[in-house]
Amino acid sequence: MGKEWLSLKDAAALLGVHPGTVRLWSNKGLLPVHLTQGGHRRYLRRELELWLASRQGPEPEAMMNSVLQNVRLQVAEGRLNAEPWYARLDETARAQYRQSAHALFRALLAFLADDHGSLAEAHAIGYEYASRARRYGLSCMEAVQAFLFFRSLMIEAILSISHPSNRAVYEMLPKIQTFTDTILLRLLETYQVLENHHG
Repeated sequence: MGKEWLSLKDAAALLGVHPGTVRLWSNKGLLPVHLTQGGHRRYLRRELELWLASRQGPEPEAMMNSVLQNVRLQVAEGRLNAEPWYARLDETARAQYRQSAHALFRALLAFLADDHGSLAEAHAIGYEYASRARRYGLSCMEAVQAFLFFRSLMIEAILSISHPSNRAVYEMLPKIQTFTDTILLRLLETYQVLENHHG
């Protein structure tokens, strides 16, 4: 088929997204795709270049895939181990915090993708952060530090994968702020209720 025809992996490289994202876009009919007789996806380079030129910025799914990869890398580099609140946790608690970071990103992705996004998930995450912190003996301040750590990582990662001229990213920031502020307020409210109830 030559260089004009690209595999799913090549298309992902050209678009700068994860292959899973290209598959998702293809399945949703968002990306021009051709199927071979064997059922394999093939992409015309010129069609993808035109599609890319017509876009203002990356889709939220693509962006969040990149963010997750970036965050995993930063956490693996030991930033998490340098956090005093993290040092106080046993391995089970640490695993739960790492897992909840991924839940946070997935929930934010769903919120960004929905024009009428509900903040119910943000309330649930705030409650979860507060109750987990209490369960593992972290103070309210440490619970907030844990959340702010993951929020900072996420925002740094979003900005690091974005071109400064990409308006779509900056248009997303107010929604990200609304979602994460809701989590923080719910965390503080829940922690206070738990303290009063058990204190």
